[in-house]
Formats: sequence, C-alpha cells, structure tokens
Amino acid sequence: MPKEKKWIIAPEPAPNKVDDLSQAININPILSKILINRGVTNFSQAKSYFRPSIEHCHDPFLMKDMSVAVNRLIKAVESKEAILIYGDYDVDGSTSVSMMYSFLKSYCEKLHYYIPDRYLEGYGISKKGIDYAEEENCSLIISLDCGIKALDQVDYSNSKNIDFIICDHHNPGQNLPKAIAVLDPKRKDCSYPYKELSGCGVGFKLIQAFCIQKNIPEHHAFELLDLVAISIAADIVEVTGENRILAFYGLEKINFNPRPGIKALLQASGLKEKITISNLVFQLGQE
Repeated sequence: MPKEKKWIIAPEPAPNKVDDLSQAININPILSKILINRGVTNFSQAKSYFRPSIEHCHDPFLMKDMSVAVNRLIKAVESKEAILIYGDYDVDGSTSVSMMYSFLKSYCEKLHYYIPDRYLEGYGISKKGIDYAEEENCSLIISLDCGIKALDQVDYSNSKNIDFIICDHHNPGQNLPKAIAVLDPKRKDCSYPYKELSGCGVGFKLIQAFCIQKNIPEHHAFELLDLVAISIAADIVEVTGENRILAFYGLEKINFNPRPGIKALLQASGLKEKITISNLVFQLGQE
C-alpha cells in the first residue's frame, strides 16, 4: 500500500501580527495569515513579494569563486580558446546549456556544447564528455547543473590540461573538485545570501558577473531569464527570494516576447492563455 501522507499544519500567526499586516497593506486577515506563514510580515516585505524588482537581485560577486570564474572565462574569450558547455540532461541542465550557449556565442568563436546520454553515461560529468572536449581542442569546460561531486572526472580533465568552471546548486560532498572555480551557493564557505538558485540560476549569475566585469549592459543577461524561469519551475526549486524575481521577469518575457524555441513549445503544448509557473511545471516542462 502507498505510504500515508502526513499533513503539517502551519501554526496560527499571532493576532496582532495579522492585524498589523492587514492594516499596512489593506488586505483581508485571511490573506495576511497566508503571507505571514510565507515569511512576509511587513509592508516592505509585502512590496517585494508582490512587486519583484530586478534591482533586488544579489551581487553575483558575493558568490564564492565568482571573480576567479569570470576572469578565467574572460581570458578564454579574449585568447580565443575553445570552450565546451556541459549540462545535465534534465530541464534545468538543458535550459542552462541553451542559456550559456546563447549568450557566449556572441563573444566566443569556438564554442561547443555537450549533454550526456541519460542511459549510456548517466547523471553528471562523464569521461566521455571530457574526451569530446579534448577532441574539439577545448581548454575550458563550463559545467551547469552538475559537477559538484565530480572529483575523479575533474582530476581526469586536469590531466588533459582542460580547466573546469563548475556551476551547480546541489549539496557538495566532503571535498570539492579541484576545478578552477566552483560556483555553488550551498558550499559551506559561500556567503551568497540566497541558497536556492536552480543550476541555470547559478549559470545566470556567472553571465551577470561577466557583463559587469566587461561593462556589457546587463539587459543582455536579463534577456535570458525566460530560460531561467523554466528551470526554476521544472526543477521545483523554491519560488522565494531571488528565484521569485528571476521567475517573475522570465515569465514576462515568455508571455510577451518568447524566443522561437519556447514559442514552438508553447504551440505544441496548446497553451494560449497567460503563462504561469504552474503551466511551466506541468505543461511546458513536460514537452
């Protein structure tokens, strides 16, 4: 028999807190209770919740190893090195690869991508993928949504003089791979304020940092938020904090100016109404 589900009922908020929030933003006490149980307790938090602003995104350089990662990427671009973008085979991984490739193709002449075979290679970094990078004379691999536990694989890559920048959001093991840079907000030594980014979200922060470092207008990065929003929805990460901001602006792009691939998926899924996070999770993400 299937295991019985256990419902955990949120505690009833203090009446004075409910009243204060209701009066501050002029809403029904029932809605105030829901908001308080979601961590929204005052006017400022409510404003950020209902009106997300891209200006409230965190500085990407707060992430551990970000400066190292950006400098290595800039060196690769300016030296015209061949770069391999390596992503996991799920929605988060594939949107990550699409995002990074779409951005870097304007700056990098020798750009390749690799998504491992689910059945032949399994999850994460494979030696076959590293061998492919060697065949294409790549001197840098950027992994997205995977790599945080790829100790042996990164050692293998290092033995071939191929550097690694890891962009991941999974929990690290006891030791980190010996990559040039390991971007993961869940690193114990990483003080990045928001820990629940998707793999694509971590890759986006690398792109954002690249734009800042190279004085490229940041709207070039923000144009990619449709892919980030799909990754947030399909990977079922928390739609709170920075994820809520990224998802909000990503949904706006999907609804008003979708890129050709996403437009085709919308048509294939039969979606015609305004697209919501639920649509991304249960329809678009399944296509």
